[in-house]
Amino acid sequence: MKQKKFLPIIRCLQALFLSAAIFWLVSVTAGSVDLPSAWAALRADAPELALRWELGDLWRLEGLSPATMLTLSQSPLLLSARTEVTGLWGQEETEPIPTPQQRPIPQKEEFNDSSTPIGVDNGVTAKTLTPNDPSGYTVCGPVYISNSTDHTLSVESLRQTFSAELSTEDGPQILILHTHGSEAYTPVDDNGIVWSGDHRTTDSRYNVVRMGDTMAQVFGQAGISVLHDRTLYDYPNYTGAYARSLSAINDYLKQYPSIRFILDVHRDAIEDGAGNQYKAVSDVGELGTASQLSLIIGSDGGGLYHPQWMENLRLAVAIQENILSDYPTLMRPVLLRNSRYNQHATTGSLLVEVGTAGNAPEEAELAAKLFAQKMIETLQERSK
Repeated sequence: MKQKKFLPIIRCLQALFLSAAIFWLVSVTAGSVDLPSAWAALRADAPELALRWELGDLWRLEGLSPATMLTLSQSPLLLSARTEVTGLWGQEETEPIPTPQQRPIPQKEEFNDSSTPIGVDNGVTAKTLTPNDPSGYTVCGPVYISNSTDHTLSVESLRQTFSAELSTEDGPQILILHTHGSEAYTPVDDNGIVWSGDHRTTDSRYNVVRMGDTMAQVFGQAGISVLHDRTLYDYPNYTGAYARSLSAINDYLKQYPSIRFILDVHRDAIEDGAGNQYKAVSDVGELGTASQLSLIIGSDGGGLYHPQWMENLRLAVAIQENILSDYPTLMRPVLLRNSRYNQHATTGSLLVEVGTAGNAPEEAELAAKLFAQKMIETLQERSK
């Protein structure tokens, strides 16, 4: 009798749980266009959901978790400041997460105004960024490395041969993808472009996907098999882009064990204190004006598993040194960071910043072409 008495209540709770589960599934997969992307979104969101459930943070009251509310209730002094705590918590929630694509003008670089070419006249001020002082950098030949980790770098270690190399296996050797694929440039005429955000568009004529196309073409012409994933992992949701691109990387590596190198192609954004964009340019002689590039290398400094990050750094140094031998201002300093940027996937992983938001697409495309050509030279020299 007691079981029958509580049966309607149990069924009601089951219905509520099922409704909540369906609501979560719909909210997480709302931006997905097919089953694989929906599954990737679920895999990216499920761990966070489980952690929040375990911490009692699955729902909030007045912006505060149940655990926080319980803590406040134990102290009259804290409870009296409940409004202030709620306000501070909200500020923490809305603070933007720093990314390598949102940086002010670097403090350790100077604008080389005397020799800065104009490049494509798209209305953005052109500057050439070059190091003005070796202090604060690790200097390896012509390569400057800005190290924000606690790791100590030695020139002797950086000079060692990087481990990743081209193989004779069938299948693609290089994977090109774009964690932030909607990052775009500033064309001369933007009539007709649909912008999805600040200097962001899904139009591949004006975003970094075009740079991946250019690199893939150069690699292919050299006889190197390349796989270019043109998926926009940051659209329509920017949050979780790295988790989604990592899921894709893992799938590609399982399907194509021949992949040795992974290029995550982005573009930078540099602005002054007033929010005005600058475009970083380099005079490449008879070829014209290209955007400057920079390489960002991740490490285990943030606590994530990445034991072979030094191999990626050695690769970056080798490629950059080769580029600078012919194009002295094409590369900005290498950035070594605590974040991992999915570079633990292979010992040949690089995050390549092709130009800035202020650069014209044509300037960035020339830089992408030159980078791919010099990377090919570096890899072919390694295989000898």
